Amino acid sequence: MDEPISLEERYPANYWHPLSDGRIQCDLCPRDCKLHEGQRGACYVRGRVNDAMVLTTYGRSSGFCVDPIEKKPLNHFYPGSSVLSFGTAGCNLACKFCQNWDISKSRSFDKLADEAGPEAIARSAEHLGCKSVAFTYNDPVIFAEYAMDVADACHAHGIKTVAVTAGYIHEAARRDFFAKIDAANVDLKGFTDEFYIKQCGAHLEPVKETLKYLCNETDVWVEITTLLIPGLNDSDEEIAAMSEWIKNELGREVPLHFTAFHPDYKMTDRPATPTRTLIKAREIALKTGLSYVYTGNVHNIAGDTTHCPTCGSDLIVRDWYEIKQYRLTRDGHCPDCHTAIAGHFESFNKAYGRHRMRVVPS
Repeated sequence: MDEPISLEERYPANYWHPLSDGRIQCDLCPRDCKLHEGQRGACYVRGRVNDAMVLTTYGRSSGFCVDPIEKKPLNHFYPGSSVLSFGTAGCNLACKFCQNWDISKSRSFDKLADEAGPEAIARSAEHLGCKSVAFTYNDPVIFAEYAMDVADACHAHGIKTVAVTAGYIHEAARRDFFAKIDAANVDLKGFTDEFYIKQCGAHLEPVKETLKYLCNETDVWVEITTLLIPGLNDSDEEIAAMSEWIKNELGREVPLHFTAFHPDYKMTDRPATPTRTLIKAREIALKTGLSYVYTGNVHNIAGDTTHCPTCGSDLIVRDWYEIKQYRLTRDGHCPDCHTAIAGHFESFNKAYGRHRMRVVPS
C-alpha cells in the first residue's frame, strides 16, 4: 500500500492529464502511470492528490558531495573540474543491478534534507568553487520540476548543469528538461529490448530516441555509459552493434564509457565484470570507428586516457580520477597535429588533478 502523501510533499507537478475513467495519467516518462486518488507512480515520488499530480521530493536531497567531473563520468566536459553532486530518492526504472539502490529504490524519505532550495544549491556550488552542479545518484527525470528550477538558479550564478540519466522520458518533458541542461551522461544499459524488459522493466527505443534528440537537435554535451554485465549485455556482437548505431546515428565523436558491474541489489548471482571484458569492448568500439572510448570502475590508465583520434597522442592521462598529464591547448586542440578534440575545455588548473571527493555537511 502506498505511503500517504503528506502536506509538505505536495509540490505541484507538470506532465499529466485526466482520463475518462476518473484516473489521471503521468506523461513524464514512458511508464504512463495511471493513478487513483492517493496513489504514487512507479517512481514513487510522483503521486495524485486532490485530482492533480504532485512531486514529493521538491527541495529535498539525499545528500551533497563535491566530485571530480570524471566521476559522472564526463571526460570531455571541463576535465578535472569540480561538480557539486546531489540526488533525491526514487527511480522510474527497475534495474535489478542498480548500483545506487539504497537511494533509487528508497521508500522512506527520512534521510532527505529539508534545506535544499534551488538558490541555496547554486550559492553552495559557487562557494565551493564548482564549475557545475550534477543531478545524479537517482534519475533527475523523476524530479524534473525541481531539477529545472535548480538549473535556472545555477545558470544565474554562472554554474553549468549536468544530468546523469537513463534518458527514459517522453518528448514534451524531454524538450523542457534538457533545455536547462549543459551536459548529460546517458546510461545506455544494453542494446536489446529483451535486456531492457527483463533487467530494467523498461524499453530500449525511448532511450535511443532521447539520445538521437540530444545529439542531433540540441547543444547539450553528451557522453554515454554502458555497464557491462557478464553474460547479459557484454557479447562482442551486441557491443559492435551498439557502437555502429552510435557512430551512424549520434556521431563518432560521442564519448562512450564501458564500466564494470559489481554484484548488488537483486543481482548478486553474477560475478563482477573482468577488466579484460572492458578492454575488449573498448577495442571493438574503437575499431568500429568511435573516436573516444573509455573504461570505468577498474584501474586501467590506458582506458582512462583521452587520445588524439588523428595522431594517437596521449592528451589527458588519468589515473582513476587524478589527472597526471594534460596536453590540450586552451581551445581544445591536440598540440601535435592540431586536431580539434570534441568537448568543452578551458585552461587547465593543476589543482584539478589533485582533486579529492568531499562530502558536503548537511
